[in-house]
Amino acid sequence: MEIELDRNVQQRHGILPETTSDEFSRQEFVKSLKFHLAAKVSPGNKGAFEARARPAYARAHGRDPATYAEIRKAMANEPYFAFWSSLQRNSQEMMWKSVQIPVERQLPALVATAKAMTEQGTLRLDPQLEIPRYHRSVDIHCMPGGYHTEFTADDVANGAVYDSAVYIYAMGRMGPLNSDIGDTTIAWLQENVPAFRPRRILDMGCTVGHSTLSYCDAWPGAEMHGIDVGAPVLRYAHARAQSLGKTVHFSQQNAEATDFADGSFDLIVSHILVHETSNAAMRAIMRECHRLLADGGIVIHAETPPYRDLSAYDAFMLDWDTRNNNEPYWGASHEIVAAEIAAATGFDPAKAFEAYEPSAFDAAEAKRTNVFQAGDFGGGGAWWLWGARK
Repeated sequence: MEIELDRNVQQRHGILPETTSDEFSRQEFVKSLKFHLAAKVSPGNKGAFEARARPAYARAHGRDPATYAEIRKAMANEPYFAFWSSLQRNSQEMMWKSVQIPVERQLPALVATAKAMTEQGTLRLDPQLEIPRYHRSVDIHCMPGGYHTEFTADDVANGAVYDSAVYIYAMGRMGPLNSDIGDTTIAWLQENVPAFRPRRILDMGCTVGHSTLSYCDAWPGAEMHGIDVGAPVLRYAHARAQSLGKTVHFSQQNAEATDFADGSFDLIVSHILVHETSNAAMRAIMRECHRLLADGGIVIHAETPPYRDLSAYDAFMLDWDTRNNNEPYWGASHEIVAAEIAAATGFDPAKAFEAYEPSAFDAAEAKRTNVFQAGDFGGGGAWWLWGARK
């Protein structure tokens, strides 16, 4: 029997934290605030730019700002932009607080639930793994403690926090299981390489497995692996996958250098991983992808759009995260040219690719309601996919 999911509520599973009515209301308030900022407040930045910042820049420089960096300078002292930025940053911090409260309240029960789930898939942790400096040095996207910090023995806290927060951050528009990026990547593969049948798949930087589990459904005969540097998110991912009936082999590893054998995987994917690594690490990851890919294999990294495909103003707005959301490598990741990275990391640049794929969630909603409503992420209803074939 097919289950009809409530598209306005995150889907329950065996380790998702419960909320009291007050906790749920607090989270819904933050979600509504984020939607209000995106739909009603953010557009006012364009008016402020056109009315004040652009003319002031033109008077000072004899021309209009031409790049997103110049627009950033023009808007640096714009009161409306500062007002919106403050609200945007506060909404991010409010989001994390709203999900931390129920996690902290029931953490012992969540840890016990995760420890009891051992029948399906595997979990391999490495206490000696050195957490990369680019993770240790900053709480990425303001998430307290990042993916790796442990607050108690056998901790799952930041996995639980992340699972709930992603749904709020995307305002529900990554689907009831937060799986939109994986679903979208799979849709592109099935449309563009329909004969492709991967036998072993690796999800790099899988966190709690939001996108990982979609591959279990797309290719049920494939052996699915997920890696991350954070033990708390992996413990949670393992329990979450089992509660949803999926078999995944999770291991704590740095995607720059794994312990898998050469040619282990037919398909390697990542979902919004690249922008959370350094420039050097991203190239090391691609070299590792080349080593791990079997002949005929495909590697795909899914991200939000590169700046070159946007107007200078839209690139400026997308670049907000670089300086205001603890995403220091965000900007550089949006300057990537797939063929250049391929050539520098062992791939044939002629086999590199870049593509846009409409959000699978938005496409499903459009089909269901006959109305297309682009989400406030993924470049207005699409994800940027880049990678290479071997």
